Amino acid sequence: MAKPNEFDIPRIYYFESKNIFTGSRKDFNFRIVPEEGELRVTIWHGFICSELAEPEGSSSFPLSAEGHEQMLAWLKEQYNSGGETT
Repeated sequence: MAKPNEFDIPRIYYFESKNIFTGSRKDFNFRIVPEEGELRVTIWHGFICSELAEPEGSSSFPLSAEGHEQMLAWLKEQYNSGGETT
């Protein structure tokens, strides 16, 4: 079965149902929360849970198929750059 994307993030309908998603790739971590018509994404590094981590960056995207694609592109950029921008 093909992966939906390189971070294994669920497709947009998962977030339209108001589900929160956390994931990681190596020591790069992210949390995606659908709120108020947006996908709010927070990133951090290390092997610590989202509740205890110090956020290193965040961004918001429209809760839509286009916003989902923008979010994936932003996550890839953050992963490749070390996640040092907000």
